[in-house]
Amino acid sequence: QVQLVESGGGLVQPGGSLRLSCAASGSGFSINLMNWYRQAPGKERELVATISRGGSTNYAESVKGRFTISRDNAKNTVYLQMNSLKPEDTAVYYCNVPTWNMEYWGKGTLVTVSS
Repeated sequence: QVQLVESGGGLVQPGGSLRLSCAASGSGFSINLMNWYRQAPGKERELVATISRGGSTNYAESVKGRFTISRDNAKNTVYLQMNSLKPEDTAVYYCNVPTWNMEYWGKGTLVTVSS
């Protein structure tokens, strides 16, 4: 079992920044991919960013140039640095770890971008 705990969400004004963290525990194995998803009110959950154990990253087009995903393998923690936030970034952000036979999800952290 893998437990994922996100933190760092909150209310921020447009143009502001937030840093999300997700700590993984209980895996007993090396985690390869770590992902951030988000789900806005009334919309489907979407993949925001992904990072491999080796540091390869991919981003949704909507966040490229504004968000940066990173990880600390020693701490089994993944981060999402979000800059130049827009109201349309408002969503619950979820940490995700896919394995060969299961997908693990955190409970999510709410990010609200509003003036």
